[in-house]
Amino acid sequence: MKRVLITGGTGVVGSALTPLFLNEPETEVHLLVRARDAAHLTERRQTLFSFWGEDVTAADAGKRLRLHRGDVSLPRLGLPDDAFDALAKGLTHIVHSAATVRMDMSQEQAWASCVSPVEQILTLFERAKDLGAAPKLDAVSTLGVAGRLRGLVPEAAKLPPRGFHNSYEWAKAEAEAILLARIAGGDAITLHRPSMVVGHSQSGKVIHRQIFYHLCRFLSGTATHGFTPDLGGVSLDLVPCDYVARAIHWSATAPEAQGQILHLCAGPQGAVPIMALASHVREAYLRHGCRVPKQRLVPFGLFETVIAGAAFLPGRSGRRFSALRRFLDHVHCAQVFANEQSQALLAPAIGAAPSYQQILDAQLDAAFAEEQAGGSADAAGKAAARATPAVPKGAIS
Repeated sequence: MKRVLITGGTGVVGSALTPLFLNEPETEVHLLVRARDAAHLTERRQTLFSFWGEDVTAADAGKRLRLHRGDVSLPRLGLPDDAFDALAKGLTHIVHSAATVRMDMSQEQAWASCVSPVEQILTLFERAKDLGAAPKLDAVSTLGVAGRLRGLVPEAAKLPPRGFHNSYEWAKAEAEAILLARIAGGDAITLHRPSMVVGHSQSGKVIHRQIFYHLCRFLSGTATHGFTPDLGGVSLDLVPCDYVARAIHWSATAPEAQGQILHLCAGPQGAVPIMALASHVREAYLRHGCRVPKQRLVPFGLFETVIAGAAFLPGRSGRRFSALRRFLDHVHCAQVFANEQSQALLAPAIGAAPSYQQILDAQLDAAFAEEQAGGSADAAGKAAARATPAVPKGAIS
């Protein structure tokens, strides 16, 4: 019988991964979840089941899902000593996918949200071994660890010297260094580096919408009166959450995955050219009955200067332009992500990484559907949870 702990189960990757384990007969799944109190924990559980819907097919899934109120950044995961040991005992698999993806954190905040959690997960990993278990650890990093590296990012443990765009990238690289040292020492660990994670490859469904969807709004020209930076030659690597989930799920039990660094991405051939993305976005707006202004291409340097000033606008507009500015800072690197070795391992088991042609329309159509319904997927899930009288019962600690 598998006994699996997933951190970040309420996030984009974790919420796509958890149903894969729950649909396995007899697999017991534990989620570490931040919650104010027991009532809030119950609410979060209901939100997850509402979001999953028909994705969870096993009738007894509710009995095999256990939520623990804790915090992956705190000593012993914020659990009492007896609860920590009870969780560690008999663990067969740990998936660490919890992340605070913010680009404006101080170094101290970034360390607390990226490095401290890895240290605590390794404490649990060792405690499980002390109690007689032999868990496999799958740790989710990011291709953002490439920082300011230009051009092709290799599938390598040690990347060339480079700077970082922000504290998040730096802290994730520091966390990787800890994990890579453990891999070199022979521990049963696989390191996963996804690119920009978006919604489900076929439905576009995702629990939280992230920067990609804000980027699409800007590329439509509706917020900039049609003015769009000329980014010819620059591509964006997108990977759907269900592909990342299937890769991690396979890796958890595949002996050949142990010790590997897997690039979960579309790769050099599957990434979307930014200007093609802009065309797709504008077509999607028109397809959904929205007017878009005439596109006016602006030299990248000039556009970047204007956006830098707009980032100081008050309220939501300023925050959105700040996010766009942080994205544009990456453009100078013109990165593409190698994935040939990863695909050689993954493709026979879960298929090839989807290209943008296979997933883009689903992402855009789902985003429009949610906007027209008046909320994001997580907000809709919470509303559905409040309207649902009961969900499958299970243990909550």
